[in-house]
Amino acid sequence: MQLEVFADAATLADEASSLIAAQIRSGMTTLGLAGGNTPRATYERLRSQDVPWDGVVAWLPDERWVPPGHPDRNATMASTTLFDHVPATLLEVPWVDGPEQAALLYEEALQEVLPSAHGHPGPDLVLLGLGDDGHTASLFPDTAAVDERDRLYVSNWVPAKDAWRLTATLPLLWAAQRIIFLVSGAGKARALKSTLQGAASTPAARMLDGAADVVWMVDREAAQLL
Repeated sequence: MQLEVFADAATLADEASSLIAAQIRSGMTTLGLAGGNTPRATYERLRSQDVPWDGVVAWLPDERWVPPGHPDRNATMASTTLFDHVPATLLEVPWVDGPEQAALLYEEALQEVLPSAHGHPGPDLVLLGLGDDGHTASLFPDTAAVDERDRLYVSNWVPAKDAWRLTATLPLLWAAQRIIFLVSGAGKARALKSTLQGAASTPAARMLDGAADVVWMVDREAAQLL
């Protein structure tokens, strides 16, 4: 595990975009995209990076069960900030009859596009965020998806949000070559401390249980309790 602390959110976005661009240039052609607010600035900066975008396939480690184009949809944010501006492929979660069917179809699509290692899909680079409750992707504490070990992508009912989410499971995320967490703001300080100092077994903390190389890129406000 690596931890990098930056002076502020803008510097974090600058450095994260540079690292992601370098990883893609090195041959990591599948890119899992974090949702939420923190990655926006990183994605916007990636537009000006020298990246062979035509060889990149991006996918969503999690998605909200709302229609295409909805402002809460992670694919909408990813498109408007980056993928409407570069010649990469963004693989969106399909909008079909129900979240479970959507998860099944997306799981099949990921099996076709992600590199395979020993017969199991292994993502190249995955970007993740951290919730103030320790969730990452849409793996929320005490929800069924956290315990899933057979599926790669599932629908997940989240009582705290009163909503369906769709999410990559731990086995898929553990199989990534590298995971980069992007964490910004004082509101994430307690969650970051408990995650990194071993005081919690939250979904975000479980990322360290896999084979992936995990890098935490955080700003000073988020790191204030470390």
